[in-house]
Amino acid sequence: MTGAPALAKVAVLISGRGSNMQALAAHAGDAYEIVVVASDKPEAAGLAWALQAGLPTFALSPRGIGKQAYEAALDAALREAGAEWIALAGYMRLLSDDFVARWRGRIVNIHPSLLPKYKGLDTHARAIAAGDAEAGCSVHLVTEELDGGEVLGQARVPILPGDTPDTLAERVLAAEHRLYPAVLADMVRR
Repeated sequence: MTGAPALAKVAVLISGRGSNMQALAAHAGDAYEIVVVASDKPEAAGLAWALQAGLPTFALSPRGIGKQAYEAALDAALREAGAEWIALAGYMRLLSDDFVARWRGRIVNIHPSLLPKYKGLDTHARAIAAGDAEAGCSVHLVTEELDGGEVLGQARVPILPGDTPDTLAERVLAAEHRLYPAVLADMVRR
């Protein structure tokens, strides 16, 4: 008799409120489980939510210890939790090339644009200023190039007359919450 396939073990990295982490947690259990929620900001609101939800957490600020020591501690915490995959969910710190290389092909990120357009920050303002008819979000593999890895899935959101970066961001975030869990589940099943 064979049981259900083992769930992929995912670490979720956040820097703020963790709304995408919450969306991933809401869909956990079919293809993946969250084994730790980690943050570079010990005061991140998402950590409190994760604790209330019964998820293990790890928090450490790189201030005062440097990037190399911070990433070594983060890597050790993820491995101790048994993580096989990393999902960046509003994690606002660039990972070093060495860290990315250690987890190559197993780090995914959600980005609020239709990549390859608008890598980096201020994506909604840039899409509106360009006169684009649509914006959206992309889930991609993380590589050493900022927002440059293979795109695994996208969701499109129309830019409406009178949209501001904030109103567009709200609609794109709702699309992110639907897209990210589905793409992550598909990715870990490969």
